[in-house]
Order: sequence, then C-alpha cells, then structure tokens
Amino acid sequence: RAGFLTGCVMSVHFAGTNDATVRCLLRNGVEVHTPGAQGCCGALHAHNAEASTAREMARHNINVFRHAPVDVIVVNSAGCGSVMKEYGHLLADDPEYADAAKAFGAKVKDISEVLADLPELAPFEAGSYRATYHDACHLAHGQGVRAQPRALLEKIPGIDLIPLPESDWCCGSAGIYNFTQPELAEQLLDRKVANIETTGAEWVVTGNPGCFMWIANGLKAKGSPIRVLHTAEALDRAWGGNETCPIP
Repeated sequence: RAGFLTGCVMSVHFAGTNDATVRCLLRNGVEVHTPGAQGCCGALHAHNAEASTAREMARHNINVFRHAPVDVIVVNSAGCGSVMKEYGHLLADDPEYADAAKAFGAKVKDISEVLADLPELAPFEAGSYRATYHDACHLAHGQGVRAQPRALLEKIPGIDLIPLPESDWCCGSAGIYNFTQPELAEQLLDRKVANIETTGAEWVVTGNPGCFMWIANGLKAKGSPIRVLHTAEALDRAWGGNETCPIP
C-alpha cells in the first residue's frame, strides 16, 4: 500500500505523469492512497533557506500521511523526494516531531525504487525504442538512486538504452538556478543537449520536473525531434498505458 505525493508542479504541469505513475503502481498490484489534505513538501523553501516554512510544511505532511494506511510514500519528483527523505534532519530538534519525521523519511521512495523492489513486474509490451537516461541531480546525488531507473527501462522488450555522456552532470535547471544564473544555466543546458544528441535516441528519460522542462526547452530550441519522458511515462507506455486512470 502506497501513499502518493501528488506535488505542486507535478499536479499542475505534469498531471499526465502523475496518472502514469498511478497506473504503473496499480498495474503491479500496489494499492494507492492520495490523501487530499496533503500539501507542498517544502523542497523549494528548504533549498532557499526558508527553513521555518519548510518545517511547517513537513509537519503538515507528517500529520496527513501518518493517518494513512500505507507502507511506503511514493514520490515522482526527485527534488521533492530528496527533501522528504530528510524530514528527520529538518525536524531533528523538534521534540514533538523528531521521531515521526525520521520514520516518515524512511518510508519515502522514488517511484523507480518502489517498482524495482517488487518481486515481479507485469509483462511489458514489445516495441522498438531508442532511449537514453539523464540522472537528475536530486535523484542521483541527493538520493543515490541511479541503478533502479536504468534497470527498469532495460526490462522493456525491444529497448535500446544508450548511455548518455556525462549523464549525472547538472542540466542547468537546478531549482531556480536557471532564473538566478541564466547564462551559466544555458551553458550547462547546451552541453547537456549536445550530449543527448550524440546518442541518437528518440527519448531522453529523467525523473525530475525541473530537468524535464529545462531539457525539453533546450531540445525544442535546437529543433530536435527527441522527446523528454519521465521514467514513469516511459514505463507506462511500454505497459500500454493509454487508458484513462484518474488519481484516486
């Protein structure tokens, strides 16, 4: 049984990715709960030194999810997951929430971790896909999740998963870095797009909305036909995920 963080950016700009995430879980026998009272995870606040606001948001989500009958809390945004796993650190000096925050953080898993941990996956549909994978900083460096997304993608029959040069180098999005340091962010983006284009892939797969939007913007500016997909979307497509699946 999984609790699902629908997220701020994810629920607004990536509703289709959220639906794909839920379909991936349901298709593999995971019961999904999405508490309606959940709120912002506090990631952007924590990253921008608004620690008191981030702590308030952490307390709220702990209160919401502690009453949900779930074994794991699934996140499909690497930035959100990175901070939520650190709620125990964020609230370490709070005598009322320290233990609950530590327990909460231990339950948080990226969607790729949850699916990779399942003893058996539903069979994929065979296809022909040329894909490459970009490591989101908050997933690879912040959470140490590198192997699981690749292992899942490699299970898709007919996929050609091409290694991406400098796959774990920042794409330049980095939260609000592309706003605060636009010239440097553009340089990083140009380098990332150039590396992606060398692979000859049809898809570039990643696990964070900031990377998704920034890389998609860079590819579009270059007139590239390469599509950006979230890991859950790539898997959902290979599972034939065309049916509608409203988040419960």
